[in-house]
Amino acid sequence: MSALIITLWLVNLFCDTVGQIAFKYAAITSKHQQGLHYWQKLFGNFWLWLGFGTYFVGFVFWLAFLSEVPLSQGILLGSFNIITVMVAGRILFKEHLTAFRLIGIFFITFGVILVGLT
Repeated sequence: MSALIITLWLVNLFCDTVGQIAFKYAAITSKHQQGLHYWQKLFGNFWLWLGFGTYFVGFVFWLAFLSEVPLSQGILLGSFNIITVMVAGRILFKEHLTAFRLIGIFFITFGVILVGLT
């Protein structure tokens, strides 16, 4: 893979991970509200808009990435975000990494390596 493809992939991976983290923060900081107050608080939440922004930037880089690689390869490489989001959840939100999740991380990582080599 060229440096351009790797850069596009890494920026997209970063944006997707930051977006997921931001959405999680928005959800947990707004969850004690009900009804209309919930939605008002949620849509006024910095984290929600950070998530939207990083998703938009990631979308642009994703399109650029897909213009450089076959779709089948791009989708498989895109699945690596599952790992970065899971690790971020563990670090930032103290979520549990069970044995099955760790095995899943291994298989996804192995698959991404195999796809990246082709």
